[in-house]
This record gives sequence, structure tokens and C-alpha cells, in this order.
Amino acid sequence: MIRAVLGIDLPAEVRGALQVQQFLLPLPRKVDPDQLHLTLVFLGDCPEPTLDAVHFALEDLRAASFSIAVQGLGLFGKARPHTAWAGITPSAPLLRIQAKVESIARRAGCPLDARKFTPHVTLGHFPPPAPPDRARLERAVVMGAGFRTQPWLVDRVVLWQSQPHASGTRHEVLARYPLVPPPAA
Repeated sequence: MIRAVLGIDLPAEVRGALQVQQFLLPLPRKVDPDQLHLTLVFLGDCPEPTLDAVHFALEDLRAASFSIAVQGLGLFGKARPHTAWAGITPSAPLLRIQAKVESIARRAGCPLDARKFTPHVTLGHFPPPAPPDRARLERAVVMGAGFRTQPWLVDRVVLWQSQPHASGTRHEVLARYPLVPPPAA
């Protein structure tokens, strides 16, 4: 079994900007900046033949590259926040590529979550904080609402092996799948 993730890697300047936001948020546990990425589909624990089927199907992926940017901050968990994230600008091409790779993974037999895709980059996971810490965290997220990076060109989808560690999950690249360059203007 291989625990795997399909997603989009971030350029160094976007990672740097997100690292600044992590510093500004009172997060008890931050994602290592080298591990920041945009998850398209969490594949979970896949048998190797299933992951091979995903890989071979993705080698035939035909989708155009597109631009996206990071925009805004938020928390998952409502009254009991447990994850801080940075949002992604609305993007129809991002939703299309996500739907394509999710469909490929489902057809291959990966055990996917039923959760709706919410484009984001996870900045930190933590146990629900005590009320004073939660209030501080919520204020910092509101202060970061105007955060935005420059757009960048997404020109590939990445398949990572996801390995849990005491210091946080580590992702090792298994394969990259190039997207088609946009037509010249």
C-alpha cells in the first residue's frame, strides 16, 4: 500500500509568501514550507496496482496549463478550528483539472473521500485551541484576509507519496504529469 496525493506544486516565491503568513499566524503546528502544495485529490492508501493504473492514465492526461494565485486565509473547523489554510483564486481550469484527476483516480479504484473539493494550501494542523488562543488565531486570519500572491502558471500535476512523520507529513515526488502549454498570443 502506498499513501498518495495528486496535486500542484508551488513556486518558491509563493512558498516564501506563505511562510510569512505562517509566521504571522499564531499556529501551534505549521506545515514545513517545503511541503506546502495544493492537493487536488488525496488518494489515501492505494495498492500498488491501483496506483499504477492512476499513473498510466495520468500519462495520457491532456489538459491546458493555466494560472492561479493564492488569496486570503481561513480556518477549517468552525467553532473548533483545527486547520489554517490559504485560499486559491476562483479558477474554472483548476476545477476542470481537479475533476479530471479525481475521475481517473475513481476509475482506478482509489478509496477517495466524498468531501467537496475546496482549493486551498494547508498552513497548519492543530488541536482545537482554548478560547483565548482561538480568538487570537481568528483575529490573525481576519488580518490576513487581503493576502494575495502573484499568479503563477500551473504546468504540471504531481503525484506524491505521503509519509506521516512526527514532525508532519512528508511528500516524495513519484511522478510529474505535464500540462499542455497555452496557445501563443
